[in-house]
Amino acid sequence: MKKIMVDMDDVICDGGFLSLVNQFLGTNYQKGDIKTYYIQDLIPKEKYPEWMEFFNTKNVYDFCEMLPDTYEVLEKLSKKYEIYIATAYIFRDNEEYSANNLKNKFEYLYEHLPFISPDNYIFTTNKEIIDCDIKIDDKLSNLKGKAETKLLFTAYHNTEIPKEELEKQGVLRVNSWKEIEALLYK
Repeated sequence: MKKIMVDMDDVICDGGFLSLVNQFLGTNYQKGDIKTYYIQDLIPKEKYPEWMEFFNTKNVYDFCEMLPDTYEVLEKLSKKYEIYIATAYIFRDNEEYSANNLKNKFEYLYEHLPFISPDNYIFTTNKEIIDCDIKIDDKLSNLKGKAETKLLFTAYHNTEIPKEELEKQGVLRVNSWKEIEALLYK
């Protein structure tokens, strides 16, 4: 049975981080307003210590929504493939909060994707070391390695990567879980 590595944030679920930033700042930023991978870059430097205090009291996954068709397609694919959820849990500016984040990610996956065993959760920041047949991620650098199929899931921060660059790296862009289903469930 072939193995699929699936990223969590911005592939399975999204919206939590942006929701918290908007709550904290009293703003209404939309994904199209973000030009960086790290949504917290929207926080002004002088407010960052206050942001960290606010953020540390929240579970970002309480504010996430599962992307359309994720559950149905993953459940269908799980009958044909071994599915592993590989997700980074260490925050760039807040390493000491990472243990909470790992717990929150685990609980979200356990509750929302009951057909995937917790034995198939991989918490790491280096996805290049994961050996599998298919990788699905929203961050191009996470698709490195020797997977035969590499799918870049379109997210706010990767829309400007040209098709030529993806082709050069052997990566195919996908815009939805229905596209993934069409490619992988034949």
